[in-house]
Amino acid sequence: MSTVLQNKTTIETESSDKAVIEASPVAVEVIAGLSRSPKQISPKYFYDRKGSALFDEITQLDEYYLPRVEQQIFTQYRDAMCASIGKGVILIEPGAGSCAKVQWLLPQLMPAAYVPMDISAEHLQASAQALNEAWPELNITPQVGDHTVGMHVDTDVSQAPPVFFYPGSSIGNFEPDAAVEFLRSMRVLMTGDTDAGRKGQGGLLIGVDTKKDAALLHAAYNDAGGITAKFNLNVLTHLNDLLEGDFDTDKFVHHALYNDKSGRVEMHLRCVEKHSVLLAGKTVEFAADELVHTENSYKYHPAEFIALAEQAGFTHRELWQDEQGLFSVMYFEPA
Repeated sequence: MSTVLQNKTTIETESSDKAVIEASPVAVEVIAGLSRSPKQISPKYFYDRKGSALFDEITQLDEYYLPRVEQQIFTQYRDAMCASIGKGVILIEPGAGSCAKVQWLLPQLMPAAYVPMDISAEHLQASAQALNEAWPELNITPQVGDHTVGMHVDTDVSQAPPVFFYPGSSIGNFEPDAAVEFLRSMRVLMTGDTDAGRKGQGGLLIGVDTKKDAALLHAAYNDAGGITAKFNLNVLTHLNDLLEGDFDTDKFVHHALYNDKSGRVEMHLRCVEKHSVLLAGKTVEFAADELVHTENSYKYHPAEFIALAEQAGFTHRELWQDEQGLFSVMYFEPA
């Protein structure tokens, strides 16, 4: 179970006496999202233990081009990437999940410390332990937390440059303005108000999915085996566990599409019949065919993303792509 249930607050229930119950920030956030029109659930709630395992399964699908192309880029350009990053850094990976991708940089890059971060404590601990068994000489400090609501690193970065490692296409889950703020939060941790006392400014190695043929994107998010559908529906099971809910996953179906105008893939859950759900003591009504928006995945041409990073105070240094330009890996330093 996620460890994000902290710092109690209150929400009002739907009962006749308008009772006020103690609730977590998770409950407040989720209920607020489901009270909007259209309804929304943050994609960070995909990642309980089962959701993390399903995502790992998605990365092995034939239709999901991204992991194969990304690994190909890292394999081909690993030496250049490690040369750009340099030696003796603290490598910080928000949303590290299975910690598999950091191994693409090893052993050429052996950081002074590796800090994998994830919202799912159980999955993170298991991943860090497996990585430690494979690389016993690597100093690993796993950190449980929700990097989407504020970046904080419980590691002294004053004596070594922090380099953030954000592979995959997770930056696309942020709205563009929120992506700028997230990038800025990493840049601030690299430099603070000044870079006094730092051995170097640090940097950011980040993966960015590119704009491409809509049919390829549709297939990637609507795989024939239905694994992405299970992953999407599992968010309801996770919320049941977190908030004592009674979502019935049989009353929802997976719905994903590419919005060409916005340059993003959208994932939704479509309600198949009118019904109500009890969640954190509050009743939420769902109409037949109503959509619950669970994820965006923005796609960027390289120049578009470089402009975004520059707004956050970064300078672009390197760009690596596959021959078809399906995916980008970029390296930035604080401006």
